[in-house]
Amino acid sequence: MSSRETPGTSRYRRPDASMSLLVDMMTNSLDAGYAEATARRAVRGDTGMNKGPAARVLAVVGVALIAMILLVAAMKVHAAAPQAERERHQLVDRIHTDEAEVDALQSTVERLRDEVDAIQEVSLPKGAKDRVELLALLTGSEPVEGPGLKVIADDAKGSDNTNGSGDPRQAEAAANGRIMDRDLQRLVNGLWKAGAEAISINNQRLTALSAIRAAGASILVDNRPLAPPYTVLAIGDAKPMQVEFMVGADGRYWRGLEENYGIRVNLSAQKKLKLPAALGTSLRYAQVPGSAPPTASGKPTTGSPTPGTPPATPSGRSGQPSGSAQPTAASTASQKPTERKGKQ
Repeated sequence: MSSRETPGTSRYRRPDASMSLLVDMMTNSLDAGYAEATARRAVRGDTGMNKGPAARVLAVVGVALIAMILLVAAMKVHAAAPQAERERHQLVDRIHTDEAEVDALQSTVERLRDEVDAIQEVSLPKGAKDRVELLALLTGSEPVEGPGLKVIADDAKGSDNTNGSGDPRQAEAAANGRIMDRDLQRLVNGLWKAGAEAISINNQRLTALSAIRAAGASILVDNRPLAPPYTVLAIGDAKPMQVEFMVGADGRYWRGLEENYGIRVNLSAQKKLKLPAALGTSLRYAQVPGSAPPTASGKPTTGSPTPGTPPATPSGRSGQPSGSAQPTAASTASQKPTERKGKQ
């Protein structure tokens, strides 16, 4: 049995002997050479800073350069502000001018329509007159009124994400709470399928050639931007149309938007609705298969025949026209409320 070793014996070792380098770094943090140089400068009264005339001149020049750079930047910003303001006023003036031109053209269209109606009233026989009225209803070239459904669809509360948090998760939830173009497509196509005879969105009449698309955060109907809330008017037999829409795939789709994302929708039956005529109605010509397509004058052209204009189909992600074509069961079932990212 060996006896315990005590300090003073030759075999005794300190417990921190293996860490001598670390201990030395902790006890002598400043190198001896640096400490000696610092002591010599202290004796000479040298602080290590050059306070000669050249150093003072360089300091003054540096400060002057910095001040000059800041002054030039401020002058440029001040000079650019009035220019930006002038450009903004010019853009606003152009918008007002274009809006006035559109209003004037719309007034001209309404006047010409009244003239055409007066001529038809005098020249057409009764049977032809009824047929023209039916075609005008189907094509949307004349205003109509009658009973139907009124649907008011709006974004979820807080979907504008204006709290300034900058949290991308909140921004994503806010985007999920906004109505998208495909949502309006499902709503419109569901109303057509339920038996609607005429539909408008925010006083914008839809036809068989209408398109509902997205441009950034805006929704375009026939290339005209619309803003929420979206008021959809559908003329038809109100009660059966309401039941058919609610039990259909598109009605279930919108109920999913309400439950999962907080999108607000209110559907009510109305005794009398009035829809305006469609703007910019385009003419299309029918042709016998295998024959040459007619020109605007009604005479066939020479040369090889070209295929006719395909019928309008529901608008989806491919950007095809939507508005009056009724979707098939496969197309309506393919789009689910779960297409959005997460839940609000």
